[in-house]
Amino acid sequence: MTPKWLMALAIIAIAGAAYAAEPITTLRSTAPDQESAAPRISNFEDTDQKRPRNYPEQPPTIPHDIEGYQIDKNANKCLSCHARSRTGESGAPMVSITHFMDRDGQFLAAVSPRRYFCTQCHVSQRQVEPLVGNSFVDIDALLPNNSTRIAE
Repeated sequence: MTPKWLMALAIIAIAGAAYAAEPITTLRSTAPDQESAAPRISNFEDTDQKRPRNYPEQPPTIPHDIEGYQIDKNANKCLSCHARSRTGESGAPMVSITHFMDRDGQFLAAVSPRRYFCTQCHVSQRQVEPLVGNSFVDIDALLPNNSTRIAE
């Protein structure tokens, strides 16, 4: 066969494979240059009740809506209720004493810059179905003779 015939067969084979291939889809189900409808935002769990923690050192969740709170280098709306000087009038729990420690364990007079941005660790709860399955088991359920376990 001549090189022209080989080239023609190769082009036909590639064109046939390209025609038979499935179209490429995106995870968004729309083209990147098209605007898709935003998903509905779920409601916050706004009960003002503390949720139990599932493991030691778990940051507490935020039991109220924080939409519109300014939390940046200039201001922290959370501290208007949770600051040590405001908890008496607001009734909100004071931020943990660990938030007043620097990286060397020294206590500071104000909230440490490392802990100033609350939403790095704390999240608001929403009323949603889990996206994926979860096989998490609480430590109290794993320890058979745990002395802190409540008698059933």
